[in-house]
Amino acid sequence: MDVIWLAVVGGALLAGFVQGLSGFGFGLTAMSIWAWVLDPALAATLAVSGALTGQILAAIFVRRSWDMRVLWPFLAGGLCGVPVGVWVLPYLDMRLFKLVLGTFLVLWCPTMLLISRFPRITAGGRLADAVVGWAGGVMGGLGGFTGTLPTLWCTLCGLSKDHQRGIIQNFNLAMLCVAMLMYVARGIVTTDMVPYMAAVSAVVVIPVLMGTRVYVGISDQHFRQIVLGMLTLSGVVMLLSIS
Repeated sequence: MDVIWLAVVGGALLAGFVQGLSGFGFGLTAMSIWAWVLDPALAATLAVSGALTGQILAAIFVRRSWDMRVLWPFLAGGLCGVPVGVWVLPYLDMRLFKLVLGTFLVLWCPTMLLISRFPRITAGGRLADAVVGWAGGVMGGLGGFTGTLPTLWCTLCGLSKDHQRGIIQNFNLAMLCVAMLMYVARGIVTTDMVPYMAAVSAVVVIPVLMGTRVYVGISDQHFRQIVLGMLTLSGVVMLLSIS
């Protein structure tokens, strides 16, 4: 097995577990490995397809109640954002993207971890939710990063892990479906990518299920710590991968 296949399989295994546990993070986790060896278009396509597979599995095995009145602003914003991300992808300066997002995550998430009781955001309402959803949609179009900013927003709002999971899981599923359809429509997905996509879809099954098992048994506080810790680590890896 050559380096590319090792990277594809290894990234999918790790990212699948992270997604099963947290409900997001497949793209960020996988990209921390794939960005070193894969072509950006292939890496983005695998991130979207793998995250979509993992999200479908997680939605089946971790069913959490959700309220459409709460979810719809995220979905409306996200549906407007995905086409923007897909359009920007061929022209994106990936180094600048990693620098900005990585720096933000590295500075903000540890601060939230160190503050035992951070002020909850109560302002903004549905408009703020829609803006966050739009940003998540844009990042989904760029490579399956749909859940990063909405997850951080839900954490800032002090939502419980199940409430948060109900929003993020359904938001990610919808955005990833749209992103994949647009990748296919714009010709980003090529026949050469199909074997890698099939391998990623097969590899993620077991780690996603393992992650969902762990999720069920953790408290809200531990879930918050895990989410913020993973976001911080993702930011560090992004900064290290800049070359």
